[in-house]
Amino acid sequence: MHPGGVTARRRLLMIQILVLVADPTRHALGPADLASLPAMGPAVWLSPGKAVELPVGPDVSANSVREILGEAPVDFALVPREGRRKRLLLADMDSTIITVECLDELAGFAGMKPQIAAITERAMRGELDFTAALRERVAMLAGLEETALSRTYVERVTLTPGARTLVMTMRRSGAYAALVSGGFTYFTSRVREAAGFDIDLANRLVIDAGKLSGRVHEPILDSAVKLSTLRRLAAERGLGREETLAVGDGANDLPMLQAAGLGVAYHAKPLVAAAAHARVEHGDLTALLYFQGYRDAEFVTD
Repeated sequence: MHPGGVTARRRLLMIQILVLVADPTRHALGPADLASLPAMGPAVWLSPGKAVELPVGPDVSANSVREILGEAPVDFALVPREGRRKRLLLADMDSTIITVECLDELAGFAGMKPQIAAITERAMRGELDFTAALRERVAMLAGLEETALSRTYVERVTLTPGARTLVMTMRRSGAYAALVSGGFTYFTSRVREAAGFDIDLANRLVIDAGKLSGRVHEPILDSAVKLSTLRRLAAERGLGREETLAVGDGANDLPMLQAAGLGVAYHAKPLVAAAAHARVEHGDLTALLYFQGYRDAEFVTD
């Protein structure tokens, strides 16, 4: 083969897929959004006005796409052409699969939400050691009635838009879905069922005579455990790194996000958003399906 042909073939193999996702109620995608992008082929619409993908060259970077899009409220991801549909999903719970931080909401029943939420925010930004911050916050709730757990779940916990659709669509396509949280099993067991995950892993609160003792069973599930869980579940299923997807929002999610084939920062803290493979700042969790090439007709929406 002529050397020029070899070079052209290599370049073809290195083509990436750029996926754009928007919320049509705020900004419907159209030809104007694509006009300045360095496409190497025709656009394919995954959802009219909401999600579109197009091939781009290997020299296109996230920074260059962000510069072209400017202030447009559009999420995007650069993904390889092959192996886009992942076979393992690991998801954080608080502020990712659900819209709240359970520990902060639980603290509301003790009249301590502002104090505890401030510690949570710093821990999620990576400014505090996660394990130490968790122990400190739980200790502040010592003596709180156990019934506050059920009240928190019933009154405060809501699935993030697109959460169940993400999980059930991937599972129908053969993926395994794990909810892995630095929060508590009381909540993850219920959210697992509501969102459709296969399993959930989290920390366990120590309850004494119907009240929170202020302690957590050891060992604490932290960022290292999230990372090891990703690797263990992938190995058990004979999956390569490129076949895994992880999503989260806090600093304790970052090692897991960086180790996954596709790590997505969802409405995340700045440290996490800057270091993840892709980020979703405007849309809901169905963006992760579009990143994998799913079309609306393939979504499980029950």
